[in-house]
Amino acid sequence: MSRKDTVNTLFMRKPEGSAPVAGVEKSPDRVRTGAISAMGASLQEMTEGARSAAKLQEQLASGSTVIDLDPSHIDSSSVSDRISIAVDPGFEALVESIRENGQQVPILVRPQAATPGRFQVAYGRRRLRAAAKLGKTVRAIVQQLTDNELVIAQGKENLDRQDLSYIEKAQFARRLEDGGYDRTTIMAALSTDKADLSRYISIARSIPEYLVQAIGPAPKAGRARWAALADRMERKQNTLDALVADAEFLAADSDTRFGRVFEMLGAEPAKRKPKAQEWKNPQGRKAARIERDDVQTRIVFDERQVPDFGSYLADRLDDLYAEFTASRKQDGRH
Repeated sequence: MSRKDTVNTLFMRKPEGSAPVAGVEKSPDRVRTGAISAMGASLQEMTEGARSAAKLQEQLASGSTVIDLDPSHIDSSSVSDRISIAVDPGFEALVESIRENGQQVPILVRPQAATPGRFQVAYGRRRLRAAAKLGKTVRAIVQQLTDNELVIAQGKENLDRQDLSYIEKAQFARRLEDGGYDRTTIMAALSTDKADLSRYISIARSIPEYLVQAIGPAPKAGRARWAALADRMERKQNTLDALVADAEFLAADSDTRFGRVFEMLGAEPAKRKPKAQEWKNPQGRKAARIERDDVQTRIVFDERQVPDFGSYLADRLDDLYAEFTASRKQDGRH
């Protein structure tokens, strides 16, 4: 029996003696066509599904691809580059833009090797948050990235978009260094040189984390202002707890909060006016002027009145200092 006869036997012939159901006229051709179509559609669906899965795996293995992902399947970057703020008008505007126009620019993620089906974001965290808030999938470029490549991509995307303030870059640099990344990688992530990177990290380490978070990104405050604030932090011990908890402070925008902190720390305190006294030689002539302030004492000899005495005193400083410390110990002072 041919293959055609076998198919006809299975799908066209009726059992002998069978009678049609009353009111229903069945077409042998319709029965055959429906069964074969259902079987063909099922096989085709399975084949296409397998091809799609294989294609996705091939794309992920070979480079990158753009797919729609569930935001809940995407983990945060290991190093934060932003300062969280309670009220972010820019983020709310982004949410409305995606709601009305859809997501225009994909985010970048990498597969989590240890957890199949999960990903880690390199950049685009605001777009990821916006998609999650709207209950939408997020368009993402999926690319195999090393740890160094991930943080470099993260830094460069933000720099290209001019999205990070000075202190956010400084904090990002400090966190990368704390995370064990070498300075070559950090310089690549921030597109900067050694000198600027050192300033970034120095400023970030001079200002307490709680204060940076309280101020926020302060986009109008550049390097000079943050450096001045860091300098004031080193010279002043003012408590800022009351200020950063104040309702008016919290309601202000980030740049205003920076200004409030800057003012409260104050300018460099005025130094005490030097106290001066004179020393006269045995002939009663003014031979030296002695000045003292908070940090130093200066003695200026008049060489015309006491020639070479300054040199003599300088040569004996070690002996004089030893006598001085010995006398203090005898007096019970340390």
